[in-house]
Amino acid sequence: MKYASINEANEAVTQLITGGQPVLVDVVRAKDVIDVFQGGAKVLLHAGPPIGFAEMPPPMQGSCVGAVLFEKWADDAESARAMLERGDVRFEPCHHHDAVGPMGGITSGDMAMIVVENRAGGNRAYSTMNEGIGKVLRFGANDASVIARLEWMRDVLGPALSAAVKKSEGGIALMPIISRAITMGDEFHQRNIAASALFAKEVAPLLAQTDVPQSDLAEVLRFLSDTDQFFLNLAMASCKAIMDAARTIEEGSVVTAMARNGKDFGIRVSGLGDEWFTAPVNTPDGLYFTGYSSDQACPDMGDSAITETFGLGGMAMIAAPGVTRFVGAGGFGDALATSEEMAEIVTGHNPSLPIPTWDFQGACLGIDVRKVVQTSITPIINTGIASLEPGVGQIGAGTVRAPLGCFVKALKALGEKYAVAK
Repeated sequence: MKYASINEANEAVTQLITGGQPVLVDVVRAKDVIDVFQGGAKVLLHAGPPIGFAEMPPPMQGSCVGAVLFEKWADDAESARAMLERGDVRFEPCHHHDAVGPMGGITSGDMAMIVVENRAGGNRAYSTMNEGIGKVLRFGANDASVIARLEWMRDVLGPALSAAVKKSEGGIALMPIISRAITMGDEFHQRNIAASALFAKEVAPLLAQTDVPQSDLAEVLRFLSDTDQFFLNLAMASCKAIMDAARTIEEGSVVTAMARNGKDFGIRVSGLGDEWFTAPVNTPDGLYFTGYSSDQACPDMGDSAITETFGLGGMAMIAAPGVTRFVGAGGFGDALATSEEMAEIVTGHNPSLPIPTWDFQGACLGIDVRKVVQTSITPIINTGIASLEPGVGQIGAGTVRAPLGCFVKALKALGEKYAVAK
């Protein structure tokens, strides 16, 4: 072992986390940066640990149908589903290809992808862009309007943002936006209003310098203005890039990924490489929109828990007390109690992300599987609640706990690796 103890290894891991410098460097088609899409193979990436089409929850299956239609592998939804059920399409996790995907996480080769480079680690991470609200692919919708929006994002929004980034000096630094927005009430999972506005402030002057047609420019600026959650996907890619750099320390007990696929909740740990440790996923608790109830809710899914892995989202509830009512988590006192509880299972606090409402204490840093098992306190995740019926979309918002079983399995594996407790 390179490090004298697990604690020493964890210190090295957390130094890489706090030193992360994510920068938006481009927006391209997924097939331009992810090798698995090249060569003409029919491949889709999904959220969470590995899963096959038959095991996916209905909204994720609906997303797969939409992706097949978007790629024009089939002419209609019935033919697309038949293709998927026959096994004509291969599935792989986003996380296995330096990528993350929200909710269903379904990503195909022609979709527009943001490219985030961690300047400190020299690695890159990718994500699709946020589609906005209403009928969207990430919740399983796949009608003509959904496909048309994806095409617009590929043909207009993506190229426009790419052109804007090229007008910047080396890309758009995202950590300064995150550091500012956390002081303005964002926690970067359920609430991204401040960060999205700050990003629009950065990108608008750059867009004005491009040769993007006026009509397209107006559409892009309107979309950025209307999409309060636009920064979520940028935050996800930023956290992925940072946590992947931290994974280069192949020792310790710090969680480097948390992800859900509607069936299993999976974690990865710094000292355990690429292995997933899984347990059955939970269904979120929260508030439901009018006309919906918990019996219509889909079990939790999505790679967006990478934000909690980094210390944001539910781990930083105190940063966004305004969101607690939206997710059914109470008021300011409850937000404070949540973050105080989460502080019991981490290695420390991130000095780069001071939270004013927490007396400028830094966001939680480094979920430690040992502390999770010792305390039986599991990470809490802020999440949207998807309808079990594909295409209905978001029916509420709430929180969900990571299952303890993942951490127990990981701790057992760590014990076997280290032979003795340190």
